[in-house]
Amino acid sequence: MSMPEQDTHTVRGLRGLEDSSSSVRLRAALAVGTAPDPRFIGKLIERCAIEPEFYVREMLTWALTRHPASMTVPGLVDELGSERAQARSQALHTLSKIGDQRAWPAITRALLTDADDEVARSAWRAAVVLVPGGEEAELAAVLVTQLGRGERETRLSLSRALIALGEVITPVLRAAMTDPDPGVRAHAIATERLSRDPDAGFGFAIEEAKRVVALGPTGQEE
Repeated sequence: MSMPEQDTHTVRGLRGLEDSSSSVRLRAALAVGTAPDPRFIGKLIERCAIEPEFYVREMLTWALTRHPASMTVPGLVDELGSERAQARSQALHTLSKIGDQRAWPAITRALLTDADDEVARSAWRAAVVLVPGGEEAELAAVLVTQLGRGERETRLSLSRALIALGEVITPVLRAAMTDPDPGVRAHAIATERLSRDPDAGFGFAIEEAKRVVALGPTGQEE
């Protein structure tokens, strides 16, 4: 007895998502996104957690966004508790692309301060997309605790997330500018300058901020 055509298509698609060739996996994810089918949602989420190629992960995310949020968000939220950093990071990234505020309660302080930089960066981006109106100040208060963290890309991601929250960041940045840690002070100053002059560039802003911190409030080198 032959397998129905629809079932054959599903089996072929599922196998394609697990193929050893990244180009085959890419085509399979594209095909699933082009013709959304709820039967693929679980496999798409599963592959996001382990897919080694960035461009394939992006296609997996795109394919998930093509399905109803009511079907994808619960599974993605479940991934946020995974022990695998990539699973948490990619789920957060996908939730930010979907933009469904029902996921907001799952964006916890633990994720916003996750020890893995990529997870934290994804959480920051998701948070500023999903935060309900009126809760921006509370989110800013958590994000500001991460100032001074990581390398340039991590710091830039945090600055962008804070700036996206708008004027609510002003008081928390001012407080951070007096932090005992010079790295925190410099990052806070750079973020404030970048918010006023986005065209200045983060590299320029951070170097200027370092000079301000080095000179101290009186203009004398500390």
